[in-house]
Amino acid sequence: MNKIKPLLLSLLLASTACSFAADPGKGDKAAAFINSLNDSQKAKALFPVSDTGRNKFVFLPPATVPRMGLKLKEIDSLQKIKLFVLLNDFLSDEGMTKVKNIIGLENVLRDLEKSDRRDEGLYVVAFFGMPGKDTAWSWKFEGHHLSLNFTVVKNEICFAPLFMGSNPAEIREGPYKGFRALKNEEDEGYALMKLFSDQQKQKVIFSKESLNEIVTFNTSQVSPLEPAGMYVKEMSAEQKKQLNKLIDVYLSNLPPILADKRRKKINEEDMNELQFGWAGSDEPGKPHYYRIQGKNFLIELDNAQNNANHIHSVWRDFYGDFGRDLLMEHYGSTHHQH
Repeated sequence: MNKIKPLLLSLLLASTACSFAADPGKGDKAAAFINSLNDSQKAKALFPVSDTGRNKFVFLPPATVPRMGLKLKEIDSLQKIKLFVLLNDFLSDEGMTKVKNIIGLENVLRDLEKSDRRDEGLYVVAFFGMPGKDTAWSWKFEGHHLSLNFTVVKNEICFAPLFMGSNPAEIREGPYKGFRALKNEEDEGYALMKLFSDQQKQKVIFSKESLNEIVTFNTSQVSPLEPAGMYVKEMSAEQKKQLNKLIDVYLSNLPPILADKRRKKINEEDMNELQFGWAGSDEPGKPHYYRIQGKNFLIELDNAQNNANHIHSVWRDFYGDFGRDLLMEHYGSTHHQH
């Protein structure tokens, strides 16, 4: 009996995690891209849904950690168009713009570092299961400072983990001087900090020193972090409004229908128990870190490396990362039917 209880608890919690109605056509768009591949390309892009690589994500430079999947440099221009149409179907236009900008920063780094190891052709795509045929399948697109993970089960979809980074966080020289790929993620956080009184900041700021990295890094499965910062129930109406605006910055990466459904699930939680915590300086340009933690999700952002000019940000779902809740329910119900 003791072995059964944790599973039942997970299933109950999963119902409040990541699960949203999906457009059935998403499988068709994925299949269209896959059908454009030759046998050699398919061998690199396709894996069984049971492959353990499905539950991993990497955002470090490819030269540091190799990745499974088909590289952008291994597909032609028409195939790339089909892939980016698929990506845009799982992201909002704003999210898609961020993806392209983050990829483009590889060229900026190549010029800054005078190094050929930065290459936008090293981003990879991988599918687990067969879209359009299997009722459960997932796919990922990732490379340096990007890891986008989507799981589809019948007409439901999960989108976590969703990692975006930016190096440099702000381009400080050259023709693109002043450009910031993740501008709103930082600015809306600073805007929230400005609303706290000095007394409130003593609670919100849980460490005077910034964290040098997001706490969860690229761990496959995460649990709620230790409480840190201020609960929503302690905030004013204006502060709550700004916190929601900050959360919406991350939700804006998703298509509106998915963003709205995820926002609804957050609102259905006990919002009073939502936490916002900050570490480091709240003065722009200095090392800082923040987190937003609810019962079922976690947002982290750090900008401490490279003299506070290197951002890592992530959205995690405690029970929905890599579609665990959907797959558990799917295979559980399938087993029960058989």
